[in-house]
Amino acid sequence: MKITHFTAVMLGISLLTACHADNRKSRKPPTQVVYRFDDHRYLELEGFYCEGALWYNDTHRGIRAEVVARDTPIFRVSTFKYIHPSERYIAIPWDDISGILISRNYGQTWGTARFSPGGGAKRYGSWYPIRENVDSFTVVNDQGFLLTRQGDLYISSKPFDDPRLQPGGEGINYVYDGVKHHLRPRDNGTNDNSYWGKNYTSWASVSRPNGWLTFSEETNWQGIPNKVPEVKNYTGWDHMRCDPDLGLPASERGK
Repeated sequence: MKITHFTAVMLGISLLTACHADNRKSRKPPTQVVYRFDDHRYLELEGFYCEGALWYNDTHRGIRAEVVARDTPIFRVSTFKYIHPSERYIAIPWDDISGILISRNYGQTWGTARFSPGGGAKRYGSWYPIRENVDSFTVVNDQGFLLTRQGDLYISSKPFDDPRLQPGGEGINYVYDGVKHHLRPRDNGTNDNSYWGKNYTSWASVSRPNGWLTFSEETNWQGIPNKVPEVKNYTGWDHMRCDPDLGLPASERGK
């Protein structure tokens, strides 16, 4: 009798949980602006609990692009400082800093950038910084600058490619430790062989004379700033914002 009663209780709890889950699925996910670059560009999140699909909007250029689809992976709002006056090059970090979503044409099309720390970078237990180490992420002058709490600066290249490494280029000859080397032109197997903005490398790894030579020999990695550039007269937000209770019934808010 006791076993039968216990089974009935557990079955009731399971059905109740399933019912709540079905109710969430049946509800239309709310949409909210989670970041404003300026008065005409903003990020829009569609989903519950500050996670879901992400859209980029530019009302002046008539652009509305789905950056992260409704299916997995799910975009989650980040909490660190985020300053972004740049318009042509747009970079949106994943909340866990596992990568960066980028557009190099004002938000019309989107791809990804990765971390390529290099030999001079500080280590955080992985090949890239972790969320707890991030102080700020700034995108200005079509370059991204991620600053860690430990003072390490990760940056993307200047917004152009070294023509010597493009298909048909002559490559780059350099000497390391008395030995001659040659960097061949790159080919990523697609019609777009442009690499600028797709790698985030530690400044300590590309700064001369002890930098990571394969990058430091390229013209778009030379003369890189060693600090985050000052941003003046910025009218956008300095953090992402989100209401985790939006779209939820009163009984589920604050959980």
